[in-house]
Amino acid sequence: MKKRIGVLTTGGDSPGINAALRGLGKAASGVYGMEIIGFQDGFTGMAQGLTVELEGSAFSGILTTGGTILGTNRDRPDRVIIDGVAKDATDQILENYKKLKLHALVCIGGSDAQNSAYYLMQHGLNVITLPVTIDNDLTGTDTSIGFDTAVEVAAEAIDRLHSTAISHHRIIIVEMMGRETGWLTLAAGIAGGADVILIPEIPYHTEKVAEAILQRSHKGKRFSLVAVSEGAISQESVRFFEKARLANRRLRQGEEQSEIEQRLDTIEKHAAGDTLHLANRLEDFTKLETRITILGYLQRGGTPSATDRVLATQLGTACAALIQEGVFGVMVGTRSGTVVTTPLAEVANQTKAVPLDHAWLQGARLVGVSLGD
Repeated sequence: MKKRIGVLTTGGDSPGINAALRGLGKAASGVYGMEIIGFQDGFTGMAQGLTVELEGSAFSGILTTGGTILGTNRDRPDRVIIDGVAKDATDQILENYKKLKLHALVCIGGSDAQNSAYYLMQHGLNVITLPVTIDNDLTGTDTSIGFDTAVEVAAEAIDRLHSTAISHHRIIIVEMMGRETGWLTLAAGIAGGADVILIPEIPYHTEKVAEAILQRSHKGKRFSLVAVSEGAISQESVRFFEKARLANRRLRQGEEQSEIEQRLDTIEKHAAGDTLHLANRLEDFTKLETRITILGYLQRGGTPSATDRVLATQLGTACAALIQEGVFGVMVGTRSGTVVTTPLAEVANQTKAVPLDHAWLQGARLVGVSLGD
């Protein structure tokens, strides 16, 4: 009997998902003779049995198409929204996996996909994942599919904003995605020639950022471009929350302490990435007109770069080969151009932060970029 594999995309969309589907599908069906069942809209579709058979024609013309032909959302197997109500759909997903006689399930996406796949692996399913996220924050791979395209889009945005900054002698702040890590902002900031780069891994001093901008002004450069991750946070906020947590531990115990700790975590996440507050503070310090551009979902859309198409094809076809070999419970990634696998237990619930000694940071400092520290 032919092997039947299911495939879905989950989490945020990203350039290169369709290229990965194409690589997986062409290799699985054309080389290994497998049947491929696609689930629409992530785990919601798998829970509801919303399937589409993916045959040869389904993979034509999608190499350069952004988004995902299967649709996606952020539902998890244990929390699927159906008719506006959240429910645990684990049993339905397991049942549909068996009902369709699947040999394996391929989950394509970022941290949501890795966490959910690991959860289903623990419930006995043969799962394998592909890393797709513009944040590039997954352990087990040098680069995630979609990252290169997002860097190109963000760097081009900085390039375009240079002329406005120069013409009006302004500070222009460009906010980019990256709530937990700063890979995207760091790469795009360096590529676009940003004067200041602020990332979550390095809490910044607003005064030092202002000082760097004023030094440029004193040298006759009456504009500055600031690339900031949506999750960047100031040293002031870090110190405030450290003191709040210490006070909570001194004054409370047990469930009450835990509840307050969770509230502080939530508030701190909101405090991070307050780009408007940063803009107001910089304008106060420097007396220079300050404007904000938030790139948002622009970074996720559009045609994937050639680099992402190659990576997606490499990992998608490797995934099909691994299924044929009976390798499951892993994420398929790349190290120094070579395909590698990492156990999902080592990928799920993990975040790949920018190391503070990373060569990109060192290079940025050496060309005079301020990191706010």
